[in-house]
Amino acid sequence: MSKYEQIYHKILNKIENGEYAVGETIPGEFELMRQFQASRDTIRKALLLLVQNGYIQKSQGRGSIVLDFNRYDFPVSGVVSFKELAEQMNQKVETRVVCFEKIHPDKRMQKLFQLRENDYIWFIQRVRLIDHEAVILDTDILSAEIISDLSEEIAADSLYRHIEQTLNLTIAYARKEITCQNINGQDEKFLDLRHHTMVVSVKSYTYLDDARVFQYTSSRHRPDKFRFIEFARRQKQV
Repeated sequence: MSKYEQIYHKILNKIENGEYAVGETIPGEFELMRQFQASRDTIRKALLLLVQNGYIQKSQGRGSIVLDFNRYDFPVSGVVSFKELAEQMNQKVETRVVCFEKIHPDKRMQKLFQLRENDYIWFIQRVRLIDHEAVILDTDILSAEIISDLSEEIAADSLYRHIEQTLNLTIAYARKEITCQNINGQDEKFLDLRHHTMVVSVKSYTYLDDARVFQYTSSRHRPDKFRFIEFARRQKQV
């Protein structure tokens, strides 16, 4: 193991055991050079590795700030509601509905849901808070021709539970697109971004068991709070 990797692990150990607390700064480069008897270049390599792995954030004028490195697993391949994920977490979780409207669809949504211009869609925006921090902005558009009965109270609780248990519809599968994007005005308005300038965007098209698409979701996540996981099996090539 190289010298900078050894230093990286020693600093990381201090972060994990709380010696360097979340939101505080770690010692500066010159102090670290003295502590570890290392060159400035070696210290910078160790700090860069901490930045790349999401443990610290360099801030001009403040130094290297310790980030909350606890991440929540977000399944890529499954079709899981936030309510279901929240029930597996030990943290305080809250959903705030910031927009709930029944409106006419634009051309894009007409095509997606196979609607006419006088039909309706539900437009819902929800902010997800974990331990009092707003870390997800969900925008959901649902066909009101399929999901005819909906309320703001249901949106604040669980859409999928209502769809499956009250409307007796079967949610079957989803097509997802995951990208990293620069923050926009809505991210700045609704999310606690800290120093982050990008979010992880997950766009989903969700279908019933009869292959009708009933929901489009744009979900924007603060990148330090989640890791996106998938179980993958290799198919032997013949």
